[in-house]
Amino acid sequence: MRLSRLGLGKHRKEATHMSNPLIYLAPIGSIIALLFAGYFASTLRRYSEGTDEMKAIAAAIREGSRAFLRRQYQTVAIFFFSMFTLLYVLVFMGYLNVFVPWAFITGGAFSGLAGFIGMTTATYTSARVTNQAKTSLNAALRVAFAGGSVMGLVVVGLGLLDLSIWYFLLNYVYQAMAEADRIQIITSTMLNFGMGASAMALFARVGGGIYTKGADVGADLVGKVEAGIPEDDPRNPGVIADNVGDNVGDIAGLGADLYESYVGSIVATCALAVAAGFGTVGVLVPLTMAAVGVLASIVGMSFVRTGETATQGELLKAIRRGVLVSGGIIAIISWFVIIALLGWENIGMYFAVLFGLLGGIAIGYSTEYFTSSEYKATKTVAESAITGHATVIIQGMSVGMLSIAPFTLVIVFTILASFVVAGGLTSFNVGLYAVGLAAVGMLSTLGITMATDAYGPIADNAGGIAEMSAQSKEVRQRTDALDSLGNTTAATGKGFCIGSAALTALALIVAYREQVFLIADDLGMDMVLDLSIVNPKVLGGLLLGGMLPFLFSSLTMQAVGRTAQMVVLEVRRQFKEIPGLLEGTGKADYATCVDICAKASLKEMVWPAAVAMLSPLAMGILLGVEGVIGLLTGALLSGFMLAVFMANAGGSWDNAKKYIEEGNHGGKGSEAHKAAVTGDTVGDPFKDTSGPSLDILIKLISMVSLVFASFVVQNALF
Repeated sequence: MRLSRLGLGKHRKEATHMSNPLIYLAPIGSIIALLFAGYFASTLRRYSEGTDEMKAIAAAIREGSRAFLRRQYQTVAIFFFSMFTLLYVLVFMGYLNVFVPWAFITGGAFSGLAGFIGMTTATYTSARVTNQAKTSLNAALRVAFAGGSVMGLVVVGLGLLDLSIWYFLLNYVYQAMAEADRIQIITSTMLNFGMGASAMALFARVGGGIYTKGADVGADLVGKVEAGIPEDDPRNPGVIADNVGDNVGDIAGLGADLYESYVGSIVATCALAVAAGFGTVGVLVPLTMAAVGVLASIVGMSFVRTGETATQGELLKAIRRGVLVSGGIIAIISWFVIIALLGWENIGMYFAVLFGLLGGIAIGYSTEYFTSSEYKATKTVAESAITGHATVIIQGMSVGMLSIAPFTLVIVFTILASFVVAGGLTSFNVGLYAVGLAAVGMLSTLGITMATDAYGPIADNAGGIAEMSAQSKEVRQRTDALDSLGNTTAATGKGFCIGSAALTALALIVAYREQVFLIADDLGMDMVLDLSIVNPKVLGGLLLGGMLPFLFSSLTMQAVGRTAQMVVLEVRRQFKEIPGLLEGTGKADYATCVDICAKASLKEMVWPAAVAMLSPLAMGILLGVEGVIGLLTGALLSGFMLAVFMANAGGSWDNAKKYIEEGNHGGKGSEAHKAAVTGDTVGDPFKDTSGPSLDILIKLISMVSLVFASFVVQNALF
């Protein structure tokens, strides 16, 4: 192994095996996060779910959510068993070390577990939020946010636990090796369990997204548009499927997604520490930062509260206050972490963390501006609804496209500033390590950021339960306020996912390049890469990579459309055939719509998943490493921007509809409202299926490339 390739030299700080006490912060942080998650979950159970009718509705949503996840996990288990077998074949052929298949399995298992725990908590929380809304807005907000906090803390807790287990295990197994070789093999193996987390996230996001938006679009088209009944009306046969979808797509899928981002950013940065020459302490920095972020998030959660007559702006401030407190704590403690581990000579790394942290906050503000009805962007979408359906579509798309500009500027500034301030102009690998730390900094507040995102679907379900159980107008107004805030926090969370995915994917691409060099060194090959844009293999990869997110989005959008059509036909059938259903004397058959969505989503997620898993492997075999790097780069560029456009356009359409429902531009039932419902219906698969799935796509193809790097290096055709 060539030490010059690894960049081991003047930046290196030696540390004996397991001698630094900060190594224990990661497992301690994971245990604290899980203990607090358990505390919040047990506290929630003390609140009442309300009336018998509210309990029955919550039970139906809970049962449908569990049934879907059970069926989904059975399907996914077949895929994981097949991949486990394939990876073991590669182990016996000498392409992988023996720990990789097991790392793959644990990555997927922990990712799925995080989603399952978060979803289960959410289904127990929504009715309690509705019941607390009878008391006060602040009481309802606190309960809803506590439910989201369980999701946030479980994600970071399980992520750190998985990382810690593997780090300690591999350190023990390879303790006899020299530090440089030991850290290299540990980080290479840990990178591979990211593929398991990515694969689970893809299935959860795509399958859950198809389910939730198929149900939502189908229920809205027949219920609100054709029959003219309110959203979440119990007469609508698709209403329970819609509420189930919020949990399986926006909670379970979201949890698996952000678990994968969190773990991916940390392990990619750990891998870059080897090339940067920081050795063991370079690996400890992202792990320690993650542990600090856990503690800061827990403190920030205690600051989320509001008054009884809070406006939408005041509700946003309450959520924002918690995030800013967490960020401030991390900004202070990071200074001491960097000095303790890397020394004053590398203080630029602190500013890289700070740029990542500030970048995440800036992304939140940017997303909030383009999706919240408090600001001009969404108000212009609502105003355009006055002139019809076409104009609301045009204006919503223009807002989504415009939102790409500030978002991209933030990411570019974060990358360049982190690279330069850490000394990247004199040491390229050190600069890249700083970019990885910026991604870790951005995700360091994940515990509370995830809580604000998961809060949204809980509030949405609470509003649905209030409507279906015919609660008073005051209760519905409070749940509507929480729901509208939830749309903004969910949009902000999606922006955060996309931004962190861009930085993580960049770090993974660099880690892939370094991994290829290390593999070539071990094989005695003289690897020379021509990554110039005039290289036909790189150019071909760039173009195919740029196409990939559009192909993927087309497949997921079509899947939502087909599922929605089946729901539309079923809802129409029930309205026609069940006596007295629209009059309120008949009872809808909710179970059939739930079953239609479950079966369709599991069937429809196969092709998008196949495209994501097979494209980097096929590219590697055909065009080799240079083609793969082109593919990863092209997919990162187009996928990042398409995801921002879809998420923000969808969020703007959604909140424009709610802005009109508050009594603006004619209110509910007006022509403007009908046009806004059309915009919201178009935006649903944008913001909840295709858009969120793209950030997983750009990371998953990088992970697949890393796992099969040795095979590609030795078997590429060209």
